[in-house]
Amino acid sequence: MYGLRVANRYAKALLEYTLQQNSLEGVFADMTLIDKTIKANKDLERMLISPIVKTTVKKSVLTKVFNAITPQTHRLFDLLIENRRLPILGAVAEKFVLQYNNYKNNKIAVVTTATPLDAATQQQMLQKVITLTQNNNITIENRVDKNIIGGFILRVGDIQYNASVAYKLNRLQQEFKEKLFL
Repeated sequence: MYGLRVANRYAKALLEYTLQQNSLEGVFADMTLIDKTIKANKDLERMLISPIVKTTVKKSVLTKVFNAITPQTHRLFDLLIENRRLPILGAVAEKFVLQYNNYKNNKIAVVTTATPLDAATQQQMLQKVITLTQNNNITIENRVDKNIIGGFILRVGDIQYNASVAYKLNRLQQEFKEKLFL
């Protein structure tokens, strides 16, 4: 996606506007839906970016796809259309979600594992992260990467703890190489 600086400005302005309008939670739900929908549907993203598709068609598609959104989100659509910035709608939604989480002090703990976590393990991981960070506004996101072989990689903000088997094997291999060359 392009126009990230501009998208960040729109998202910041939208956050301030929704705080004034007392509609933060509704717009957050809209932006989360828009972000996920555009990321999941590349055809929708291409349609928004395409200079060939008329703006009226784009607006019609958006109102049909996102038919149960707040008036503030409709106003955002109109503003982006008016300023010829509709192609950055997905980036605005993504940036709004990030700014909302910063505003609410919500953190996302990304746990990468070789296989999906079951509910009990995910809950245990969440409790451990809450105690370590002393922040109750944390959600766990589980990503699966078979390349880590086993164990897990935990990332909260810019802090990362790597307890994967692949990492440990790599460290062991480095130690053997160092000892061989001594």
